[in-house]
Amino acid sequence: MDWWVAHYYNVSPPLLWAWLFWVIVSICLHELGHGWMAIRCGDNTPRALGHMTLNPLVHIPWPWAWIMFGIFGFTWGLMPVSPDRFRGRYDDAKVAAAGPAVNLILALLCVVGSVLWLKIGPSVPDNVRHNVGVFFWTGVMINVMGVLFNLIPIPPLDGSRILADFSPPYRRLLYSEQGTMVALLAMMLLFSVGSGRIWDATFYVADWSLSNAARLTGQLWLGRPF
Repeated sequence: MDWWVAHYYNVSPPLLWAWLFWVIVSICLHELGHGWMAIRCGDNTPRALGHMTLNPLVHIPWPWAWIMFGIFGFTWGLMPVSPDRFRGRYDDAKVAAAGPAVNLILALLCVVGSVLWLKIGPSVPDNVRHNVGVFFWTGVMINVMGVLFNLIPIPPLDGSRILADFSPPYRRLLYSEQGTMVALLAMMLLFSVGSGRIWDATFYVADWSLSNAARLTGQLWLGRPF
């Protein structure tokens, strides 16, 4: 099996650069979404610890998260918050949901950019049209994945904190002695069995969004660039 960097580069160098850009930028903005909402909910921890920045070295932990990114092409970020400082009953859910909400906004912006490019693209050289199309398509894919994956209610994903805030039985399980083991087994099952289905769902949502957005604006979407 080819290393993902070599594979993407062989498919198309713009795909590799777009992937690197969108993974890093999307993670940073995702974490800033958590931090922004935490501050609104009364917790100044993100600002006090210097995490309200666009610096990816702050949001993506060194070295293991970067090593994972280098090996697999995806990774994770962190935003320190102190839930005991939240003011509202469901503030933990709001803070958790803010990250995927940022990914949703980015995905929608990329859909809009892709559709606008369909209208502008024919007037530019073929290689420019293709490369910009790849950029927007990759942005849609990465951020749709960010929404779908992070909303799964398995710790440490954001969906677990959202569900725990609304479901006392789940919250009790989450913080019980068995909770860590259950979460570990669930994550192993997710990556071994469910990852392919998540990617299938990501492609479906991305394709559906792009094709329908193009149709609503009278454009013809020609499908995935690869």
